Amino acid sequence: MKILYDHQIFTLQNYGGISRYFFELMKHFYDDEEVEFEFPIYFSHNKYLQGIHFSNHTTFFPRIKLGLKRKIIEQLKIKNRKRSESAIANQDFDIFHPTYYDPYFLDFLKKKPFVLTIHDMIPEIYAGKYPHDKNIIENKQFLIDKAGAIISVSENTKKDILRFYNIDESKIRVIYHSHSFRASDINKVNTKITNLSERYILFVGNRGIYKNFFSFIKSISSLLNKDESLSLICAGGDKFNKVEVKLLKSMGIEKKVIHFTVNDSILIKLYKSALAFVFPSLYEGFGIPILEAFACGCPVVSSHTSSLPEVAGEAAVYFDPLKPDSISGAIEKVIYDKDFRVQLKEKGFERLKNFSWKKTAQETKAVYLELV
Repeated sequence: MKILYDHQIFTLQNYGGISRYFFELMKHFYDDEEVEFEFPIYFSHNKYLQGIHFSNHTTFFPRIKLGLKRKIIEQLKIKNRKRSESAIANQDFDIFHPTYYDPYFLDFLKKKPFVLTIHDMIPEIYAGKYPHDKNIIENKQFLIDKAGAIISVSENTKKDILRFYNIDESKIRVIYHSHSFRASDINKVNTKITNLSERYILFVGNRGIYKNFFSFIKSISSLLNKDESLSLICAGGDKFNKVEVKLLKSMGIEKKVIHFTVNDSILIKLYKSALAFVFPSLYEGFGIPILEAFACGCPVVSSHTSSLPEVAGEAAVYFDPLKPDSISGAIEKVIYDKDFRVQLKEKGFERLKNFSWKKTAQETKAVYLELV
């Protein structure tokens, strides 16, 4: 059985959950004698592909002037699409699995089946908040109707798919994600971080609308002001923008909230040393950071919304993300009780046993076989 993946998400993302997912699938199928795959990509800055044996793409040399660099990158993106189009037109595969929602491939696919993975329903749920998502919604609808099978990353996402789209439920398969931290890296991490506070809570990832960052900050500002030794570390995402800096200053906590640009090594260190990882998001299709925290022995305090309870199970303390007292109360319950943190740590390790990329790949392979 031969699978064809395309360029889409590896052109769009330098890093992120969707490209991590497809990278992990290909990495596992590379060692599966029953699965052959093709990955026609010419150019990518995606960090997961760096040095990987199943791709011989090029990365763009960064020392060219910005204006020229942008023009060249746009030309390279066109080459990516043409390379995918050519591979699809050749028809030398059994199943096509596009890595994002652009329906360009339908003109070349002919009668070959394709599998579509739905990672979340954020564009539909927050319609109007992100204007560029209108095209994503339209493309998604178009592809959902034509796909041979739909992979949903959680039961909650499946429920949302059925709520927004008229689709036969039997067409959807729920297949969970996992995390990508290796046990050897977790156990041996020796990354030194200058000026790292001894007592901090951890926020990970982007801070867009549905991430609920502003409400989270307002909810914990009194706690940060009251507890002199406590700080908040925000790992990943862009540096604080002007609006965020203004908010932090207005709360009197600008010196107690620190942003870190991270790689996996730094992130592992931050998880391992944190009093708790807090996930205040209003909506997540899955929630990989929960599993990352579990893997590093970091207690999890999370919203009780969307897929998050489905992922964390009984291994987290939950709060209502729309109620400030609920957020701060849940955090305080964890950070001031060492014995309780130890219990959560052990529950996290146990919960983690339900998830692995190997399992994800095996279940995805089963979906492919249904369509061959």
